[in-house]
Amino acid sequence: MMLVERGASENTIEAYSRDLKRFAVKANRAEFGPLDVTTNFIREYLAHFSNEGFSSSTQARHISTLRQFFGFLVEEKIRSDDPTILVDTPKRNYHLPKLLTEAEVRMIIGYCSGDQTPKGLRTSVIIEILYASGLRVSELVSLTLDVISRGEEYIRVRGKGGVERIVPINGSTRDALKKWLLVRKKFIPNGESSKFLFPSVKSRVGHLSRESVSFILKKAALASGIDPARVSPHVFRHAFASHLLANDADLRVVQQMLGHADISTTQIYTHVLENRLRSVVVNYHPLAEQKD
Repeated sequence: MMLVERGASENTIEAYSRDLKRFAVKANRAEFGPLDVTTNFIREYLAHFSNEGFSSSTQARHISTLRQFFGFLVEEKIRSDDPTILVDTPKRNYHLPKLLTEAEVRMIIGYCSGDQTPKGLRTSVIIEILYASGLRVSELVSLTLDVISRGEEYIRVRGKGGVERIVPINGSTRDALKKWLLVRKKFIPNGESSKFLFPSVKSRVGHLSRESVSFILKKAALASGIDPARVSPHVFRHAFASHLLANDADLRVVQQMLGHADISTTQIYTHVLENRLRSVVVNYHPLAEQKD
């Protein structure tokens, strides 16, 4: 159901599977089956994570897993009630993401643009796309050739839950794409073909892995004189959002381009707006002119 109806990713399904197996072990020891698990037992089970010092996000994920599972049992009329309805979800503590400055991103892009080898062109276009579009690395590696077939002004991305969104890309990224497409076939054995923008014969799924992209970015950062520990695909996603907001982009627009279903997720980036918002209040609020 998660795969076919919800369009969940392999990573999500694997995480849910691990969570459910862990829950099943505890439930079996308490002699509970799927049909007679109680709300109190679920609360006690989840309290264990809190007592052991697990983060609120980990606790929230386990609750989400159980809600999906018992909701499924109710929908399929396997069970008449959902024991998770009265279980509270802990408030998540959102941490500010690691950031690269605009100057640091330019340093990496500038260094990579000097490498015109096939691998260098691949590195350049990967960084350009990540920074220009804010894609998740899972979205990047699964891009197919048809998403850039119409003038390459937009990328059609299938994100979480199979939801498709359109993300515009700038001229610099389009130029990097054109150069990459000229050498892309060098990464495909003779006589074979691939639908993926970033093919890989070493991968069982036919495209670059997320780990490979992370390694490529760290290697580029090191060569650019930037600590590779500060660089990852997600850091470029954070840089995309933060730099847009710092340059007066609308929060709702950034939310849409990131593919966030809830704007509260996008709001972790609003820390970059603090100085600008303070300036607006000082300069434009009528009471700001009053002296103490």
